[in-house]
Amino acid sequence: MHETIRVGGMNITFLMTRHETADALDLLEVTIPPGDSVVVPHTHLNYDEWVLGLNGTTTWTLNGEIQLLHPGESLFIPRGTPHFFANVHEEVGRVVCLQTPGVMGPEYYREIARHYQCEHVDPAGIRDVMCRYGVDPLMRPESTERIVDEATEQIPLQDKTILH
Repeated sequence: MHETIRVGGMNITFLMTRHETADALDLLEVTIPPGDSVVVPHTHLNYDEWVLGLNGTTTWTLNGEIQLLHPGESLFIPRGTPHFFANVHEEVGRVVCLQTPGVMGPEYYREIARHYQCEHVDPAGIRDVMCRYGVDPLMRPESTERIVDEATEQIPLQDKTILH
């Protein structure tokens, strides 16, 4: 097991890295506290991602369609698919992500984490890191609040408990 990387309120722990698999895959566990999210809609240019729900419920928006991911359920995000996720529920969400081929490695998340450790989150710095690793942010970070509000309007009221 590798170190845990803290990005905002989320914890990311690599189970296998591209360095160990000759770039075949990255396998990581992500713990998402209530109210936390990756709300910048983005696409992955060079890899596909498969996500398995372990604990709690997380809310994913793929191509504008909302999907709740419960324990034992999975979803596939083909490269080029616009998506983002949030934990708008009361309990911690935990997922495993398999990214193929492995192109990100822990270095991507370490770089992103640095932009959360300053006095204020640095959206421009985060965007720069994303672009260097083949993650295409689809809109300006300051525009994401409206997108999250619109997306969560479709979540049933009993599932819309917390939004950060």
